[in-house]
Amino acid sequence: MKKEIIVWILRIVASVILLQTLYFKFSGAEESIYIFSTLGIEPYGRIGSGIAELIAAILILIPRTTWIGALGGSGIMIGAILSHLFVLGIVVKNDGGTLFTLAVVTLLCCLGLLYFNKNKLSNLLN
Repeated sequence: MKKEIIVWILRIVASVILLQTLYFKFSGAEESIYIFSTLGIEPYGRIGSGIAELIAAILILIPRTTWIGALGGSGIMIGAILSHLFVLGIVVKNDGGTLFTLAVVTLLCCLGLLYFNKNKLSNLLN
């Protein structure tokens, strides 16, 4: 029972963070345009990452596909974290490092979900 509560908390936190950023990506918010222009992938990278995050968030919320969404979410967040560390900087447009922190929290939640679903992952590799 305790494990299921932890898994649901990880699912909700990861999905909420992934979903709340979609408004900024899909509406063309100034900060999103700045980030993806700096990375040299505006607008396709912004829209594409938004679609990938939407799919990952939905898959994370569905118990049967949580591990697939967590795997995708981990990949997306590793890309975001590396972009912050090597191109953007931890603080983007005076956000105090909020976007970087959210990426780290989401990655940790996705890794936790992968840990709790390790049997499904090992079945995939066998």
